[in-house]
Amino acid sequence: MLARSANGFGAVAMAALLGQGELAGAADAATGPLSVRPQHFVGKAKRVIFLFMDGGPSQVDTFDPKPRLTKEHGQPIKMAVQPTQFDNVGNVFGSPWKFSRYGECGLPVSDLFPHVASCADDLAVVRSMVSNFSEHTAANYFIHTGSGQQGRPSMGAWATYGLGSECRDLPGFVVLNSGMIPPGGQDCFGSGFLPVAFQGSSFQRGAQPVADVTPREARADLQIAKLRLTADLDRRLIAAGPRNEALEGAIANYELAFRMQSSVPELADISGETAAMHRLYGIDDPVTENFGRQCLLARRLVERGVRFVELLCQNLGFDRWDQHANLKEGHAKNALATDRPIAGLLKDLKARGLLDETLVIWGGEFGRTPMAQGSNGRDHNPFGFTVWLAGGGVRGGTVHGETDEYGYHAIRDKVHMHDLHATILHLMGMDHKRLTYRFGGRDMRLTDVHGEIVHQIIS
Repeated sequence: MLARSANGFGAVAMAALLGQGELAGAADAATGPLSVRPQHFVGKAKRVIFLFMDGGPSQVDTFDPKPRLTKEHGQPIKMAVQPTQFDNVGNVFGSPWKFSRYGECGLPVSDLFPHVASCADDLAVVRSMVSNFSEHTAANYFIHTGSGQQGRPSMGAWATYGLGSECRDLPGFVVLNSGMIPPGGQDCFGSGFLPVAFQGSSFQRGAQPVADVTPREARADLQIAKLRLTADLDRRLIAAGPRNEALEGAIANYELAFRMQSSVPELADISGETAAMHRLYGIDDPVTENFGRQCLLARRLVERGVRFVELLCQNLGFDRWDQHANLKEGHAKNALATDRPIAGLLKDLKARGLLDETLVIWGGEFGRTPMAQGSNGRDHNPFGFTVWLAGGGVRGGTVHGETDEYGYHAIRDKVHMHDLHATILHLMGMDHKRLTYRFGGRDMRLTDVHGEIVHQIIS
C-alpha cells in the first residue's frame, strides 16, 4: 500500500487516459510534469514565439545600415579579416537594399521588410549580438541550448520545465516545421537531460500537423480498452520500483497524445478564421501562404496557453538564409515569404491584447560578413549581428548596441548568446541562475556559468 501511494503517478495517468471527468483532469493538471509552476518574480511574458531565421540573415541588409559599405563597394576592406567558415574573402559588398526610417522611433529598416517596418515602434533591435560559433550546426545548438554541443535542453524545454504549461491538451513546447529542419536536427528542440515531457513536439504543415493523432480503433470501447491496458501496465511498473522519471515522462506523453486526438484537429482547422485574418497573415497569397499559416497557428497556440512556440523556415528551393552566393535573390525570396506573415502576427497579437504577455523573438544563429564571398554572397559572421524582440515586457522602438562602420564586429554594448537567454528568462519571470537541474554532479542551467540581463531593452 505504501509503495503504491508513494508512486501513484501511474494511477493519475490512467485516470487521464480513461477520461474520467473533471476530477481526473484536475489531478493531472496539479501533478503532471507540465503543471503550472510559479515564477521566481513577476514577469510580463507568459509565452514565447521564436521566429528562427535558419541560416543567418545579414544584419547589414536588414536592420543595421552601414553607409560605408555603399561608399567602399568593390574595394578591399580596410580592417583585419577574421577566419570564418570558408577561405573565400572578396571585397566590400554594399547592400543591394535601401534603408528608410519607420515609426515614431525612426527605426532604420531595409526595403526587405516593409511590413515588419510598420511595427517599428514595437521592436527592440539588438545590433550587437555575438556567438561563439561560425558553423551552422554548433551555432544552432548554441542559440537553442546555450551549448555548441548536442544533447543539452532547448530554450523551450527550459521554459516549460520552469513554468509548466497553461494548456492541458497540447504540448507545452511546439515546433512548427514550415519545411526545413535546421542543421543539428531535432536535438535543437530536445529536452536533453531534462525529463522527456519537456521536449519540443514537431507539428508539420497541413490539415494533420501531428502524425497518427487520430484514434487507431474504429470503436471507442476498443480504443479505451487498449489505453486501459497500457496505463495498467505502466502503473504496475512504477509501483514495483523506485521513481523512474523517464517512464513517468513517457506516461505523460501518452496521456497528452490521447487528449491531442481532439485538440489538434480543432487547432489546425483555420476555416473559422475570417477572410480579413487570412489576408493579414498572407494566407491568400501563394508566396506567403506557408509561413502565414504557421504564424496564424502560432497565435492560436499561444492563445490556448502553449508556453513556447518556435517557427522554422520553409523550403524555397535553396539553402535558407545562408546565401554564400546570390545574396540578393536568396534574401529577397526569404524576406518576401516571411515579412507579411510576421507583421500580421505582431499586429494580430497586439489587437487581441496578447502581445503584452507574449515575447516574440526574430533572429538567426549568426549574421553575415560585410565583404563578399565570391562576387555576390556573404560568409558567416558570429562577431556582430542582429536579433529583435517584441512584446512580453520589451521596450519597443529601441536600438541596443552597435557594430563598427562595416557592420563586422560588435563594438558597444555587446550581447552574448548567454545574455540573450538570461534576458528571455528574466522577461518570463525566471532567474536564470536559479533555474537549474541537477545532472552529472552539478546544477545545470541554460546560461551555464554566464549571462547578464540586458536591462536596457526591458520596459
